[in-house]
Amino acid sequence: MSMVLCLTDNLSDSEAWITHLHMRGYETMVTDLKSLSTVSPDQWQRSGLLLSQSAAKTLAGDGTGFAAHCRRLKADRITVLDQPGETFTLKGEFNGSVLKLRPAIDGWRFAAEVAARFLDDDQNVAAGDPSTLNLLRLARRVAASDVTVMLVGPTGTGKEVISKYLHNSSKRSREPFIAVNCAAVPDSMLEALLFGYERGAFTGAHNPNKGIFRAADGGTLLLDEVSEMAPHLQAKFLRVLQEKEVTPLGGSKPVPVDVRVIATSNRYMMDEVKAGRFREDLYYRLNVFPLATQALAERPGDILPISIFLL
Repeated sequence: MSMVLCLTDNLSDSEAWITHLHMRGYETMVTDLKSLSTVSPDQWQRSGLLLSQSAAKTLAGDGTGFAAHCRRLKADRITVLDQPGETFTLKGEFNGSVLKLRPAIDGWRFAAEVAARFLDDDQNVAAGDPSTLNLLRLARRVAASDVTVMLVGPTGTGKEVISKYLHNSSKRSREPFIAVNCAAVPDSMLEALLFGYERGAFTGAHNPNKGIFRAADGGTLLLDEVSEMAPHLQAKFLRVLQEKEVTPLGGSKPVPVDVRVIATSNRYMMDEVKAGRFREDLYYRLNVFPLATQALAERPGDILPISIFLL
């Protein structure tokens, strides 16, 4: 969601709502019913709308109509905060989704997390802990460039989720995002999978294959558990990073590729380098911008957002 409009008319705790959404990474704009007609939607592609039940009734009852207001504002996700003891239904043609919340009954924090989750249909990241929010803010900043990212952390801490977040926040978001688990593919297959091959390059290669690097051209390639990559593949991978071109198996002509590489590992990489299991020059090529994830026990503020996401 590129923008969230907050109508402050009869919206209790409006400052708290705005702060909460801003902490979740949303751009917010504050307005009221009198000033709504002056809001220009030209600066965003789509938006969300957060308003009180009484403000929604006012918009639905005027000559323009609620749906027309939403279309003008490019708002396709609407959060209406109900007042206890009252019922309210939005009717008519409406190209969007409406969520009705009851903070006074369900609890403010729960309602706020549900609203943030409802408004977020792009990044698909459940976060609420300050350390995770700081990580996401840092990821958004590094996503603006094409530098290689090394993402480390324990297994199951969301390294692939952060990698997708990086891709979706970058200028490559409309291009392919391809993930390869280096630990799950045998070395003999991983080389052909990554770099591709020509017809007849090995037994069974009846048809050429362009490989993952060329398939991800223009987009992002995630190499999960890169520390499991065999030494001879590390050397070839290093050359791809240096020269930005790949030579398929059985081929003699290199092919240019434009790929943003994100590498992950659940190991401490300097230990792997010192033990001789991972090339030092490749490590420094990958570790241009390091990021780290934490176990859930170290970020308890994420428990509620993750629970709401799963529900």
